[in-house]
Amino acid sequence: MQRRDLIKLSPLALAGAVGHVSMAEAQTETQNVQALYNVRSFGATGDGKTVDTPSINKAIEEVAKAGGGTLYFPAGTYMCFTIRLKSTVDLYFAQGCTIQAADSPKAGETTGYRGGTYDAAEPNDPWTPYQDYGHNHWKNSLFYAENEHDFSVSGPGLIFGKGLSHGIATAVRGGYQPFKAEQPGVGNKTFALKNCRNVILRDFRLLKGGHFALLATGVDNLTLDNLLVDTDRDGFDIDCCRNVRVTNCTVNSPWDDAICPKSSYALGYARSTDNVTIANNFVSGYYELGSVLAGTWKKFAEDAKVSRNGRIKCGTESNGGFRNITISGNVIEGSKGISLETSDGAYLEDISITGNTMRDTIDAPLFLRLNRRNRNPKETLRKGTLRRILISNLVSYNSAASTACLFSGIPENLIEDVKLSNCYFGHEGLPKQMRVGWGDDRQPMTDWRTLKVPEKEEDYPELLRFGPTPSHGFFLRHLRNLEMSHIEIAPATADPRPAMWLEDVHRADLFAITAPAQENFSLHNVTDFRLMWSRAAKDTTLANAENQVV
Repeated sequence: MQRRDLIKLSPLALAGAVGHVSMAEAQTETQNVQALYNVRSFGATGDGKTVDTPSINKAIEEVAKAGGGTLYFPAGTYMCFTIRLKSTVDLYFAQGCTIQAADSPKAGETTGYRGGTYDAAEPNDPWTPYQDYGHNHWKNSLFYAENEHDFSVSGPGLIFGKGLSHGIATAVRGGYQPFKAEQPGVGNKTFALKNCRNVILRDFRLLKGGHFALLATGVDNLTLDNLLVDTDRDGFDIDCCRNVRVTNCTVNSPWDDAICPKSSYALGYARSTDNVTIANNFVSGYYELGSVLAGTWKKFAEDAKVSRNGRIKCGTESNGGFRNITISGNVIEGSKGISLETSDGAYLEDISITGNTMRDTIDAPLFLRLNRRNRNPKETLRKGTLRRILISNLVSYNSAASTACLFSGIPENLIEDVKLSNCYFGHEGLPKQMRVGWGDDRQPMTDWRTLKVPEKEEDYPELLRFGPTPSHGFFLRHLRNLEMSHIEIAPATADPRPAMWLEDVHRADLFAITAPAQENFSLHNVTDFRLMWSRAAKDTTLANAENQVV
């Protein structure tokens, strides 16, 4: 590599181009400043027509060989297939820069835009049965890295995943051409990182991210900060990762989860997702694709068949575990709420959920589920755990109410040690219609007096699949050691259902519970029950309650 091929900018130029260096710092010696290289020096055009991927990948390789540095993308539209990220190479997208995912091959074709293709999906046998297609492959992406370290992607530019597949070839979303993810040459996600460390994604905007805006598998020391993601399926899937910070991001994901720690078997072994901070983010699911990015914030029509998913969720892939996770200071609007799910033997433990606000959630704001789907190798089967969960200072307003907040283990495996305090749950009251399936359809509400909530011990864990509940605030089943204090449940219209249904619950301490004056606690096979200082009912202490209403 010759110096004329890599334009190394002076500290003063770095200050002007990137904006991270003060005038005083710009006057220091050049050798004290990281090298900054212009991607145009390698032949990238940014003209919105030329496929710039070969030039970009050449630049990344050359900067890596030179010892690392920042590769600068000036304003322009760069048409790209797979960009391969490398250790010690930072990408910086300037204002006015757009990285556009070129169109994938259409059905029956072998090449996409101007004869190009995305890198082929690598084999992942024999582990493919234990998670879906998107989780099993990384190379078929717009940005890809494996076994790389110490790199970042940042800057105020835009990543537009126009040519990526969201994974459902028959579904048109936002008016964009759909592609079949499994077809050779098709791009499936925006960022796919595998077995990497020390990674930062910061400050850019992302429109239409494909199946995942980010799939991070086995990535340690990962920072996602100040990202605006307006996408057609998942936002961030954080799979088998450790030491992760997701902060100050906006994620609109109407068709799937927004921020989703997972613990799949995609690496060929069970690896836990540990030490995760999810803080100060905005999550939504009821804005049309692109409208959050455009600033118009256009909501879907009420009858639009869109699941309005959004939400923050642990699971469903849950082979290794989830430990030491804090979810705090987030705003959740027009989507599902917060879910903790372990179905494949994962240990889901030591979770703090505090200081979050929700509005217009399409189902109940909280869902805790421990069951035995067991989508993992037979030799690794084990009982999972869901325990030591702290939920506090939560405000939820105008949620749907056909299904209550549902916490459920299974008869032979109970959720343990759950504490809720200082929470307000305002919901719409007993509805005439209820959402069903994934939330994209409706049917008339069933007579609540005849309801029997199924166990679904081996099923996919999804709140709406349980159907409506015979309580409007909480449905609590198969739990041990439950404490709830200073909780208000406030239906906007009359709801004759009890505020809480407890079934197979052992040691329940309820203090300062506020709900409309009626019979509010329906108890079934409950032991060591105590209710005190509550407007919802008189003080009650019961050693056993088989079928009793308080």
